[in-house]
Amino acid sequence: MNAIIETGGKQYLVQEGSTIYIEKLDVDANEKVVFDKILMTNGVLGNPYVNGAIVEGIVIKHGKQKKIVVFKYKPKKKMRKKQGHRQPYTAVKITKIA
Repeated sequence: MNAIIETGGKQYLVQEGSTIYIEKLDVDANEKVVFDKILMTNGVLGNPYVNGAIVEGIVIKHGKQKKIVVFKYKPKKKMRKKQGHRQPYTAVKITKIA
């Protein structure tokens, strides 16, 4: 079964048994999480969401992605600014699509 879920302002195509990396959730590791904003499941489109459809998963871990370097400068003005950022994420294993 396939489903498209919406979480953290983004949309993800998921299947049972797949692992997705989403925006950080306020759920501890090894706990169950339920997604109720389902845009599509098995070819059935919602308007905007499919009624009665849920996707369940288990939180595997929390972490931070690789660091990106943000470097800004203005030529001929001696202005340079170097900044780094690591985006937090939550890894979720999809267990059930209903």
